[in-house]
Amino acid sequence: MPLTFPIEAINVVSEIGATQTVASDRPVRSDDLELLGVERPYLDASGFTGKVGETTLLPNGTNLVIAVGLGDSELTVSEVRRVSASLWKAATKVKSLSSTVAMVAAQTMGAEKALQAVIEGMLLASYRFDEHKGMTEDPSFLENVVIVAPDGVDASKALDRGLSVARAIALARDLVNHPGGSMTAIGMAGEAEKVASETGLEIEIWNRERLEEEKCGGILGVNAGSTEEPRLIRMTYRPLGESRATIHLVGKGITFDTGGLNLKSFEGMETMKIDMGGAAAVIGAMSALSSLAPDVTVVGTCCCTDNQPGPNATKPGDVLKIRNGKTVEVLNTDAEGRLVLADGLSIAAEEAPDLIVDLATLTGACMVALGNEYAGLMGNDAGAVARVESASSAANEKMWHLPLPKEYRKQLDSPIADLRNIGTGRLGGALTAGLFLKEFAGNTPWVHLDIAGPVTTEETTGESSKGATGFGVRTLLELAVSW
Repeated sequence: MPLTFPIEAINVVSEIGATQTVASDRPVRSDDLELLGVERPYLDASGFTGKVGETTLLPNGTNLVIAVGLGDSELTVSEVRRVSASLWKAATKVKSLSSTVAMVAAQTMGAEKALQAVIEGMLLASYRFDEHKGMTEDPSFLENVVIVAPDGVDASKALDRGLSVARAIALARDLVNHPGGSMTAIGMAGEAEKVASETGLEIEIWNRERLEEEKCGGILGVNAGSTEEPRLIRMTYRPLGESRATIHLVGKGITFDTGGLNLKSFEGMETMKIDMGGAAAVIGAMSALSSLAPDVTVVGTCCCTDNQPGPNATKPGDVLKIRNGKTVEVLNTDAEGRLVLADGLSIAAEEAPDLIVDLATLTGACMVALGNEYAGLMGNDAGAVARVESASSAANEKMWHLPLPKEYRKQLDSPIADLRNIGTGRLGGALTAGLFLKEFAGNTPWVHLDIAGPVTTEETTGESSKGATGFGVRTLLELAVSW
């Protein structure tokens, strides 16, 4: 696991100065900079204004003091994570650090929540993916972090929860960051089996023969041009006591997308190892459920294959029969994610859960509409949409509610099948993709998350590093824990 800073190196104390460290922090609001005890010209020269997550070194004799900005308003949980991540990065060249951020933040959000946020921020700031590098150097000298928190806080609980969430996000990042040649559908299944073994989750892996028996024509159709076997992964978490509800998560797991016979350009194909980001988020979230112990049942289904232009590949104009019996005329083999999700949604709908949520790096159209930081959110039930919106807000994962216009449904009409896999027009592609998926959710409350934009980032900021973000994991966990 690429969280390079071990949880064992974090100590929680209730008194400032209880443990001597090489460096200490000085959290400060942007309107209280005079409390730092340094002249304004020094701060101006350093560029420090006290914005959330800004850091600067203060002159303080032999000990290192790191000023860290808290902004000018009440801190949110996500801002505490960002502050803590920035502090960790500023202290990587020292051996030990003490921090009072949790104690300061606890005044407005509660001690355990503040402490968990500090732990998550620091651990995720230490994430790096260098498995395929021949030579690596440890970028940090930190050996010990002392976090000052209010007396009486359940430090063990906060540490466990913080570690579980950070590991879940790091796992999702890892899966997405891996090259498509090594993270195949079989590789995804292997990672899921490791998670199940470590956490006690139930797991089922469907191979090609089982997929044929289960009539999963969408997955098999996309896989037809590949030399790699497809896999459908089913992971189940059950609470120890009575289950209050059942949530079914469905993740798109296209481990590499060439576009099939509708071959992508070089530029379009370059990053397509990320096309299993939805499945990665589902596996990541499932990995933390046993530790967080929500009182709901959660089933995670990941539909995994690559999309290749082999000699047996599905051709434009071919018709596939999906698990629920509906037929699809495939007019663009590069609109493959919705085909594998159709099988996954059909399976989920058969089991009549209280909610289905699918996650997929589904359309470039959603990125055109919302950019790189927002996911598109669509659904067939107002209550389900509101529930997921609330969870995403609490998780600070940005989403925007998009419509599913009934008048656009006719764009999916086919003269030879029940529907076609792309709309007839060039515009509104994210919406027609959502309308396609709606056909397979049945009457079950369902929400679709198009995470094509925020699944990766080009910047290293706060708790995120360049590459995969693990987007979606926090929302799924919040959805289960706060049901």
